[in-house]
Amino acid sequence: MKKPTDLLNKYNSKTDIGGAPSINDLRENEFNNVPLTAKERQALINFDRYRISELNSQSGDTAFHKRYRELQVMANMYDYQEFLKEKYFI
Repeated sequence: MKKPTDLLNKYNSKTDIGGAPSINDLRENEFNNVPLTAKERQALINFDRYRISELNSQSGDTAFHKRYRELQVMANMYDYQEFLKEKYFI
């Protein structure tokens, strides 16, 4: 019989439902002391720099909060490899 925690991990695992790892997946791995590859670490660095740059460039509270929500979606949904592209090396 499977343990309840095993079932919970199965349903919370992105690999079981498909899709590439996101920035938030990498952050969770880092938090859980799972070693990251050099590319994964670079994607985290690039995303953080991009996020700060984008948020600092917003002109008002409404624009800031809108962009903040968009960046949250990007961190959760985009493949982390997106942030290895040249445009994110700020």
